[in-house]
Amino acid sequence: MEAKLLWSKSRGPSDLQLRFRRAAQTMLFLCLPFLFLYAAFRTLSVRVNFTSSLARGLYIVSARPTANLVEFCPAGEAASLSLSRAYRVRGGSCPDGGTPLLKPVVAIPGDRVEVTQDGIRVNGKLIANSAARFRDHRGRPLQPWPCGQYNVQPGTLWVVSDFNPWSFDSRYFGPLPASLVRDRLRPLWTFPTKVPGP
Repeated sequence: MEAKLLWSKSRGPSDLQLRFRRAAQTMLFLCLPFLFLYAAFRTLSVRVNFTSSLARGLYIVSARPTANLVEFCPAGEAASLSLSRAYRVRGGSCPDGGTPLLKPVVAIPGDRVEVTQDGIRVNGKLIANSAARFRDHRGRPLQPWPCGQYNVQPGTLWVVSDFNPWSFDSRYFGPLPASLVRDRLRPLWTFPTKVPGP
């Protein structure tokens, strides 16, 4: 029995154990900077945008009235469609487990919105790149919001990206309940972003 104990002590940990330990230490070493950055961004109220609905980069939560970007979790069919088609990704903080959307506000209560085949007009002014499509950039069918004139009701707003003609926004789900808005944001640091082609 003593000979077995001495033999096991002299051998020490196996090569497999040593490799596993080194791999775990390496993974921890590589992940720590990202965890630190994530904690710092959340503390400083910084959001990272990886989508092409807006310029990719960093956005910061702002109380300024000029901050016209909103972060929100879509609801209903817009939520399920955007998650199933990876317009949003899983692992986010929304109730359905997806990431929030970040979109510009183009119309608030008191404004008049006109949805046409050419795009969306707010108080008579056409928003660039706002024409709805019947298929997304991967050829999957989409149902645009019905054409017509709409008075923006209290407690709602319209969000439309003029940056990306493929943006999933009010051109498909119409007015957004203001209660879904989590934060208002403004750009902090962005870089050139290529919009996906058809």
